[in-house]
Amino acid sequence: MWTLDGDGPLYQQVYRAARRAILSAELAPGTRVPSTRGLARDLGVSRNTVILAYDQLFSEGYLAAREGSGTFVASNLPDDLTESIRSDRGERRQADIFSPRLAAYGRRLVDLSDRQPLTWEARAAPLSFDFRYGRPNFFDFPHDTWCRVLARRARRASVKQLDYGPPAGRDELRSAIAEYLWRSRGVVCTPEQVVVVNGSQQALDLAARVLVDQGDRVVIEEPHYPGARLAFECAGAEVVAGELDGDGLRVDSLPADRPIRLVYVTPAHQFPSGVNMPVQRRLEVLAWAEKVDTIIFEDDYDSEFRYSGRPVEALQGLDRAGRVLYSGTFSKLMFPSLRLGYMVLPAALVAPVVAAKAVCDTGCSALDQVALADFMQEGHFDRHLRRSRTRNAKRREALLHALQRYLGDRVEVSGVNAGLHVLAWLQGFAARRLPALRRRAAEQGVGIYPVSPYYREPPKRAGLLLGFASLQEREIDEGIRRLASVLDGES
Repeated sequence: MWTLDGDGPLYQQVYRAARRAILSAELAPGTRVPSTRGLARDLGVSRNTVILAYDQLFSEGYLAAREGSGTFVASNLPDDLTESIRSDRGERRQADIFSPRLAAYGRRLVDLSDRQPLTWEARAAPLSFDFRYGRPNFFDFPHDTWCRVLARRARRASVKQLDYGPPAGRDELRSAIAEYLWRSRGVVCTPEQVVVVNGSQQALDLAARVLVDQGDRVVIEEPHYPGARLAFECAGAEVVAGELDGDGLRVDSLPADRPIRLVYVTPAHQFPSGVNMPVQRRLEVLAWAEKVDTIIFEDDYDSEFRYSGRPVEALQGLDRAGRVLYSGTFSKLMFPSLRLGYMVLPAALVAPVVAAKAVCDTGCSALDQVALADFMQEGHFDRHLRRSRTRNAKRREALLHALQRYLGDRVEVSGVNAGLHVLAWLQGFAARRLPALRRRAAEQGVGIYPVSPYYREPPKRAGLLLGFASLQEREIDEGIRRLASVLDGES
């Protein structure tokens, strides 16, 4: 008698058991199958369960009825189908899986993402003192307020909000973003220039798809955000590393032998070094872009968090030639799973980027968009940002104090005036020893992350990217104390 696999609803288990028997030739074509009543009795299930399973087998052509004679395995099944080509879970054996030919984009994507994955590392258990960059502190977020705003919008949702939304985003959110960016970052735009996207990575992908052809030259900073490099290389670009100094990207170091299609920069808080590009250098970059006829992608990923000095307005706000494509995200200001970000485009790029986005996803979640628009327009977003900035400033101070207290002159720290991470260079510690240090630190509950993945050529020094936003001050202090203890053991 057939064996049920215990996975899912009973009728599906009966269906799979019968299908396995047919595909393995246990029930040959033309063989009569048990009656629904008899099979239900033998399997200890209800007759309705068996009827549902048989109905699915009839609809898929595995069974056929003969009037007055009963139910039989269909006689027209091909011979190769009835061979043992399925495992107990209904999956093909590995040798029988079809291997399609990938397009050039697919081949590049597989190759590059294997070498530079963007997903978080899987851990068997969470670490108590995890200095992973990119996570906000979820306890800072006004969850109850957000739930009230979202629930209110859900209760009042119109048919329009339940339908597909415009690919460029809901008008309410585009207007709220344009107003916020003008107030906070000096970005000059109309709501029509704002395109709502599923985070900054989609913004990079859209820019690459719309602007970059195979063989085009694209400049990225060195070190850099790997997601940008991946997006451009998958599009077939020749990616060129631009040198940095204390003021950011040095345009005088870039090659002039061939045209440059696009340059990717993080001027407010260079990732991951933390360098802030001053106004004079920003004007140099804009003048250079006009001279060489290129486009600038400005990634303003965490400029809201600045702890000393007045924030420098966005590169886009200084642009008078319409060459800057500006991008930001709500992942670090709200929470990552919201999956909402934005692009501010020169007018000539709005139509092609919106068309490309329509092909990708037909638009972001309308309910989340209108709820976020309310959250911003009612002042909740600004209040949350002020609180987060204050709390993250205290966490930053706790991290700097702990590094000085426990590591002293064994560490050199950069990128401390803004953002949600610092870059810590370990003095006198060989970079090749970092994997062992990470393992030892993890055994003590401390998560540390080398800076080497953010370089095309790994640096000779041992550097750590230490994110602090997701930890409390006492956790930061204890985590660095444990890291120092591990370093002492490695000396």
